[in-house]
Amino acid sequence: MAMANLGDIDAQTISGAISTGTHGTGARLGGLSTQVRALELVLADGSVVTCSPDERPDLFSAARVGLGALGVISTVTLQCVPAFALQAREFPQPLDAILERFDPLCDSEDHVEFHWFPHSDRVQVKHNIRLPADASIAPLSRARQFYEYEVMENSAFGLVCKLGRAVPSVVPTLNRVCASLWSERSYSDHSFRVFTTPRRVRFVETEYAVPRESLHDVLREFRAAIPRLRHPVIVPVEVRVAAADDIPLSTAYGRDSAYIAIHQYVGMPYREYFDCFERIAGAVGGRPHWGKMHTLDASVLATRYPRFDDFRALRATVDPNGVFRNAYLDTVLGPV
Repeated sequence: MAMANLGDIDAQTISGAISTGTHGTGARLGGLSTQVRALELVLADGSVVTCSPDERPDLFSAARVGLGALGVISTVTLQCVPAFALQAREFPQPLDAILERFDPLCDSEDHVEFHWFPHSDRVQVKHNIRLPADASIAPLSRARQFYEYEVMENSAFGLVCKLGRAVPSVVPTLNRVCASLWSERSYSDHSFRVFTTPRRVRFVETEYAVPRESLHDVLREFRAAIPRLRHPVIVPVEVRVAAADDIPLSTAYGRDSAYIAIHQYVGMPYREYFDCFERIAGAVGGRPHWGKMHTLDASVLATRYPRFDDFRALRATVDPNGVFRNAYLDTVLGPV
Protein backbone atom coordinates (compact mmCIF):
# COMPACT_ATOMS: atom_id res chain seq x y z
CA MET A 1 0.00 0.00 0.00
CA ALA A 2 0.98 3.64 -0.35
CA MET A 3 -0.15 7.16 0.46
CA ALA A 4 -1.87 8.70 -2.56
CA ASN A 5 0.30 11.80 -2.24
CA LEU A 6 3.01 13.11 0.06
CA GLY A 7 4.69 16.39 0.87
CA ASP A 8 8.27 17.26 0.05
CA ILE A 9 9.53 16.56 3.57
CA ASP A 10 8.63 13.47 5.60
CA ALA A 11 10.17 14.33 9.00
CA GLN A 12 6.77 14.97 10.61
CA THR A 13 4.24 13.07 12.69
CA ILE A 14 1.11 12.18 10.74
CA SER A 15 -1.06 14.01 13.30
CA GLY A 16 1.03 17.17 12.97
CA ALA A 17 1.11 16.94 9.19
CA ILE A 18 -2.66 16.68 8.81
CA SER A 19 -3.41 19.19 11.59
CA THR A 20 -1.44 21.93 9.82
CA GLY A 21 -2.57 21.17 6.27
CA THR A 22 0.58 19.58 4.84
CA HIS A 23 0.23 18.89 1.11
CA GLY A 24 2.11 17.69 -1.91
CA THR A 25 1.45 18.65 -5.51
CA GLY A 26 -1.12 17.40 -8.01
CA ALA A 27 -4.03 19.24 -9.62
CA ARG A 28 -6.38 16.30 -9.05
CA LEU A 29 -5.26 15.55 -5.49
CA GLY A 30 -5.89 17.23 -2.16
CA GLY A 31 -3.60 17.60 0.84
CA LEU A 32 -2.81 14.82 3.30
CA SER A 33 -5.93 15.64 5.33
CA THR A 34 -8.17 14.59 2.44
CA GLN A 35 -6.80 11.06 2.84
CA VAL A 36 -8.13 10.81 6.43
CA ARG A 37 -11.16 8.56 6.88
CA ALA A 38 -11.55 8.55 10.69
CA LEU A 39 -9.98 10.10 13.79
CA GLU A 40 -9.88 9.23 17.47
CA LEU A 41 -9.57 12.31 19.67
CA VAL A 42 -8.96 12.85 23.35
CA LEU A 43 -11.11 15.86 24.17
CA ALA A 44 -10.50 18.53 26.81
CA ASP A 45 -12.65 16.72 29.39
CA GLY A 46 -10.59 13.54 28.99
CA SER A 47 -13.21 11.65 27.00
CA VAL A 48 -12.12 9.68 23.93
CA VAL A 49 -14.31 10.02 20.86
CA THR A 50 -14.21 8.57 17.38
CA CYS A 51 -15.31 10.72 14.48
CA SER A 52 -15.80 9.99 10.80
CA PRO A 53 -18.16 11.06 7.99
CA ASP A 54 -20.86 8.97 9.71
CA GLU A 55 -20.00 9.55 13.39
CA ARG A 56 -19.81 13.13 14.69
CA PRO A 57 -19.26 14.38 11.12
CA ASP A 58 -18.97 18.03 12.20
CA LEU A 59 -16.05 17.22 14.48
CA PHE A 60 -14.46 14.97 11.86
CA SER A 61 -14.72 17.63 9.17
CA ALA A 62 -13.03 20.27 11.31
CA ALA A 63 -10.44 18.08 13.04
CA ARG A 64 -8.82 16.99 9.79
CA VAL A 65 -7.09 20.40 9.87
CA GLY A 66 -7.62 21.19 13.53
CA LEU A 67 -4.40 23.02 14.53
CA GLY A 68 -4.43 21.03 17.79
CA ALA A 69 -7.32 23.21 18.98
CA LEU A 70 -10.02 20.54 19.20
CA GLY A 71 -8.27 17.67 20.98
CA VAL A 72 -5.33 15.32 20.98
CA ILE A 73 -5.30 13.02 17.95
CA SER A 74 -4.59 9.51 19.19
CA THR A 75 -5.56 7.43 16.15
CA VAL A 76 -5.76 8.23 12.45
CA THR A 77 -7.38 6.05 9.80
CA LEU A 78 -5.91 6.80 6.37
CA GLN A 79 -7.23 5.89 2.95
CA CYS A 80 -4.28 4.21 1.26
CA VAL A 81 -3.98 3.11 -2.35
CA PRO A 82 -2.22 0.17 -3.97
CA ALA A 83 1.52 0.70 -4.06
CA PHE A 84 2.72 2.49 -7.17
CA ALA A 85 5.90 3.81 -8.75
CA LEU A 86 6.62 7.22 -10.23
CA GLN A 87 8.42 8.19 -13.38
CA ALA A 88 10.20 11.44 -12.52
CA ARG A 89 11.56 13.93 -14.98
CA GLU A 90 13.41 17.06 -13.82
CA PHE A 91 14.66 19.69 -16.23
CA PRO A 92 15.60 23.40 -16.34
CA GLN A 93 13.55 25.95 -18.23
CA PRO A 94 13.17 29.73 -18.42
CA LEU A 95 10.56 30.96 -15.95
CA ASP A 96 8.44 32.56 -18.68
CA ALA A 97 8.43 29.32 -20.69
CA ILE A 98 7.15 27.18 -17.82
CA LEU A 99 4.51 29.74 -16.87
CA GLU A 100 3.15 29.65 -20.41
CA ARG A 101 2.56 25.90 -20.19
CA PHE A 102 2.15 25.42 -16.44
CA ASP A 103 -1.66 25.11 -16.42
CA PRO A 104 -1.95 22.51 -19.20
CA LEU A 105 1.04 20.66 -17.74
CA CYS A 106 -0.63 20.47 -14.32
CA ASP A 107 -3.84 19.23 -15.92
CA SER A 108 -2.14 16.54 -17.99
CA GLU A 109 0.50 15.25 -15.54
CA ASP A 110 -0.06 13.63 -12.13
CA HIS A 111 2.32 15.81 -10.10
CA VAL A 112 4.02 19.05 -11.20
CA GLU A 113 6.14 21.61 -9.34
CA PHE A 114 9.00 23.98 -10.02
CA HIS A 115 11.75 25.76 -8.09
CA TRP A 116 12.89 29.25 -9.04
CA PHE A 117 15.98 31.17 -7.92
CA PRO A 118 14.58 34.69 -7.36
CA HIS A 119 17.49 36.61 -8.91
CA SER A 120 17.51 34.51 -12.07
CA ASP A 121 15.07 33.72 -14.85
CA ARG A 122 15.58 29.95 -14.67
CA VAL A 123 13.55 27.27 -12.92
CA GLN A 124 13.90 23.55 -12.30
CA VAL A 125 10.69 21.76 -13.28
CA LYS A 126 9.77 18.41 -11.77
CA HIS A 127 6.89 16.28 -12.93
CA ASN A 128 5.98 12.76 -11.91
CA ILE A 129 3.84 10.25 -13.78
CA ARG A 130 2.28 7.33 -11.92
CA LEU A 131 3.26 3.81 -12.94
CA PRO A 132 1.80 0.45 -11.89
CA ALA A 133 3.47 -1.13 -8.87
CA ASP A 134 4.81 -3.98 -11.01
CA ALA A 135 6.37 -1.65 -13.58
CA SER A 136 10.12 -1.99 -13.93
CA ILE A 137 11.85 0.93 -12.25
CA ALA A 138 15.16 2.61 -12.97
CA PRO A 139 16.16 4.59 -9.88
CA LEU A 140 19.18 6.84 -9.77
CA SER A 141 22.29 4.90 -8.90
CA ARG A 142 23.53 5.24 -5.33
CA ALA A 143 26.47 7.24 -6.59
CA ARG A 144 24.19 9.59 -8.56
CA GLN A 145 21.82 9.96 -5.61
CA PHE A 146 24.71 10.82 -3.32
CA TYR A 147 26.09 13.36 -5.78
CA GLU A 148 22.75 15.01 -6.63
CA TYR A 149 21.20 15.18 -3.16
CA GLU A 150 24.00 15.05 -0.61
CA VAL A 151 26.80 16.78 -2.51
CA MET A 152 24.97 19.30 -4.71
CA GLU A 153 21.58 20.03 -3.08
CA ASN A 154 22.80 19.90 0.51
CA SER A 155 26.55 20.24 1.05
CA ALA A 156 27.44 22.45 -1.94
CA PHE A 157 24.28 24.54 -1.71
CA GLY A 158 24.85 24.93 2.03
CA LEU A 159 28.27 26.40 1.31
CA VAL A 160 26.76 28.73 -1.30
CA CYS A 161 24.23 29.95 1.29
CA LYS A 162 26.96 30.57 3.86
CA LEU A 163 28.92 32.58 1.30
CA GLY A 164 25.80 34.59 0.44
CA ARG A 165 25.16 35.29 4.11
CA ALA A 166 28.74 36.48 4.59
CA VAL A 167 28.84 38.57 1.39
CA PRO A 168 25.23 39.54 0.46
CA SER A 169 26.29 41.51 -2.61
CA VAL A 170 27.25 38.29 -4.43
CA VAL A 171 23.86 36.58 -3.88
CA PRO A 172 22.29 37.55 -7.27
CA THR A 173 25.37 36.22 -9.05
CA LEU A 174 25.30 33.02 -6.95
CA ASN A 175 21.60 32.61 -7.82
CA ARG A 176 22.32 32.80 -11.52
CA VAL A 177 25.29 30.43 -11.27
CA CYS A 178 23.27 27.87 -9.30
CA ALA A 179 20.39 28.10 -11.77
CA SER A 180 22.78 27.56 -14.68
CA LEU A 181 24.03 24.34 -13.05
CA TRP A 182 20.60 22.72 -12.99
CA SER A 183 20.57 19.73 -15.31
CA GLU A 184 18.04 17.26 -16.64
CA ARG A 185 17.52 13.93 -14.96
CA SER A 186 15.00 11.16 -15.44
CA TYR A 187 14.44 8.17 -13.21
CA SER A 188 11.71 5.99 -11.70
CA ASP A 189 11.29 4.59 -8.22
CA HIS A 190 8.76 3.67 -5.56
CA SER A 191 6.43 6.60 -4.91
CA PHE A 192 7.61 7.51 -1.42
CA ARG A 193 11.22 7.74 -2.60
CA VAL A 194 10.31 10.19 -5.36
CA PHE A 195 7.89 12.39 -3.42
CA THR A 196 10.24 13.26 -0.57
CA THR A 197 13.65 14.92 -0.63
CA PRO A 198 16.31 15.22 2.08
CA ARG A 199 16.65 18.88 3.16
CA ARG A 200 19.65 19.67 5.37
CA VAL A 201 20.14 23.35 4.52
CA ARG A 202 18.36 25.36 7.23
CA PHE A 203 15.96 28.12 6.27
CA VAL A 204 12.93 30.11 7.40
CA GLU A 205 9.80 29.82 5.28
CA THR A 206 6.37 31.17 4.59
CA GLU A 207 3.88 29.72 2.13
CA TYR A 208 0.56 30.94 0.80
CA ALA A 209 -2.22 29.16 -1.06
CA VAL A 210 -3.72 31.40 -3.72
CA PRO A 211 -6.55 30.67 -6.16
CA ARG A 212 -4.93 28.75 -8.97
CA GLU A 213 -6.15 31.25 -11.55
CA SER A 214 -4.27 34.01 -9.65
CA LEU A 215 -0.86 32.30 -9.78
CA HIS A 216 0.43 34.14 -12.85
CA ASP A 217 -0.56 37.58 -11.56
CA VAL A 218 0.97 36.89 -8.15
CA LEU A 219 4.26 35.67 -9.60
CA ARG A 220 4.42 38.56 -12.05
CA GLU A 221 4.03 41.15 -9.29
CA PHE A 222 6.32 39.26 -6.91
CA ARG A 223 9.00 38.92 -9.58
CA ALA A 224 8.91 42.67 -10.22
CA ALA A 225 9.20 43.44 -6.49
CA ILE A 226 12.25 41.30 -5.72
CA PRO A 227 14.88 43.61 -7.32
CA ARG A 228 13.60 46.44 -5.09
CA LEU A 229 14.30 44.55 -1.85
CA ARG A 230 17.14 45.84 0.31
CA HIS A 231 18.39 42.31 1.02
CA PRO A 232 18.91 39.59 -1.61
CA VAL A 233 17.33 36.12 -1.44
CA ILE A 234 19.48 33.00 -1.70
CA VAL A 235 16.96 30.09 -1.44
CA PRO A 236 14.63 29.11 -4.33
CA VAL A 237 10.87 29.68 -4.44
CA GLU A 238 8.76 26.51 -4.71
CA VAL A 239 5.47 26.38 -6.65
CA ARG A 240 2.95 23.53 -6.39
CA VAL A 241 -0.79 22.92 -6.91
CA ALA A 242 -3.63 21.04 -5.21
CA ALA A 243 -7.32 20.34 -5.74
CA ALA A 244 -10.10 22.05 -3.83
CA ASP A 245 -11.47 20.31 -0.72
CA ASP A 246 -14.24 20.77 1.85
CA ILE A 247 -12.21 20.96 5.11
CA PRO A 248 -13.08 24.22 6.94
CA LEU A 249 -9.53 25.36 7.75
CA SER A 250 -7.81 23.78 4.76
CA THR A 251 -5.89 26.29 2.70
CA ALA A 252 -7.56 24.70 -0.36
CA TYR A 253 -11.10 24.97 1.03
CA GLY A 254 -13.53 25.56 -1.81
CA ARG A 255 -10.99 26.36 -4.52
CA ASP A 256 -8.29 24.77 -6.65
CA SER A 257 -5.09 26.24 -5.28
CA ALA A 258 -1.53 27.10 -6.20
CA TYR A 259 1.00 27.07 -3.39
CA ILE A 260 3.93 29.47 -3.41
CA ALA A 261 6.55 28.79 -0.76
CA ILE A 262 9.34 31.32 -0.21
CA HIS A 263 12.45 30.79 1.90
CA GLN A 264 15.48 32.59 3.24
CA TYR A 265 18.67 31.03 4.56
CA VAL A 266 18.80 31.03 8.34
CA GLY A 267 20.58 34.11 9.71
CA MET A 268 19.85 36.28 6.65
CA PRO A 269 17.29 39.13 6.75
CA TYR A 270 13.84 37.94 5.69
CA ARG A 271 11.18 40.23 7.19
CA GLU A 272 10.94 42.70 4.29
CA TYR A 273 10.89 39.81 1.79
CA PHE A 274 8.17 37.91 3.65
CA ASP A 275 6.07 41.05 4.20
CA CYS A 276 6.26 41.92 0.51
CA PHE A 277 5.10 38.46 -0.51
CA GLU A 278 2.37 38.41 2.14
CA ARG A 279 0.91 41.66 0.78
CA ILE A 280 0.88 40.37 -2.79
CA ALA A 281 -0.65 37.00 -1.87
CA GLY A 282 -3.14 38.68 0.47
CA ALA A 283 -4.48 40.88 -2.31
CA VAL A 284 -5.94 37.77 -4.00
CA GLY A 285 -7.21 36.20 -0.77
CA GLY A 286 -4.13 34.07 -0.11
CA ARG A 287 -4.21 31.74 2.89
CA PRO A 288 -1.01 31.07 4.86
CA HIS A 289 0.21 27.56 5.59
CA TRP A 290 -0.66 26.88 9.24
CA GLY A 291 2.70 25.28 9.96
CA LYS A 292 4.87 28.04 8.51
CA MET A 293 5.60 31.67 9.33
CA HIS A 294 2.97 34.36 8.79
CA THR A 295 1.68 37.50 10.51
CA LEU A 296 -2.11 37.16 10.13
CA ASP A 297 -4.48 37.07 13.07
CA ALA A 298 -8.07 35.90 13.55
CA SER A 299 -9.59 39.17 12.31
CA VAL A 300 -7.93 38.74 8.90
CA LEU A 301 -8.14 34.96 8.67
CA ALA A 302 -11.89 35.09 9.30
CA THR A 303 -12.22 36.91 5.96
CA ARG A 304 -10.21 34.25 4.11
CA TYR A 305 -12.13 31.15 5.32
CA PRO A 306 -15.90 30.96 4.70
CA ARG A 307 -16.38 28.50 7.59
CA PHE A 308 -14.02 30.16 10.07
CA ASP A 309 -16.81 31.00 12.52
CA ASP A 310 -18.16 27.43 12.31
CA PHE A 311 -14.75 26.15 13.40
CA ARG A 312 -14.59 28.64 16.27
CA ALA A 313 -18.06 27.65 17.45
CA LEU A 314 -17.13 23.96 17.43
CA ARG A 315 -13.95 24.73 19.32
CA ALA A 316 -15.95 26.53 22.01
CA THR A 317 -18.21 23.47 22.31
CA VAL A 318 -15.52 20.80 22.69
CA ASP A 319 -13.05 22.94 24.68
CA PRO A 320 -15.13 25.56 26.53
CA ASN A 321 -12.46 26.18 29.18
CA GLY A 322 -9.58 26.64 26.77
CA VAL A 323 -7.55 23.60 27.85
CA PHE A 324 -5.79 23.57 24.47
CA ARG A 325 -5.28 27.32 24.25
CA ASN A 326 -1.82 28.70 23.55
CA ALA A 327 -0.39 31.96 22.25
CA TYR A 328 -0.47 30.85 18.61
CA LEU A 329 -4.09 29.66 18.73
CA ASP A 330 -5.15 32.84 20.51
CA THR A 331 -3.60 34.79 17.64
CA VAL A 332 -5.01 32.85 14.70
CA LEU A 333 -8.36 31.79 16.18
CA GLY A 334 -8.91 34.29 18.96
CA PRO A 335 -9.50 33.25 22.59
CA VAL A 336 -12.15 30.62 23.41
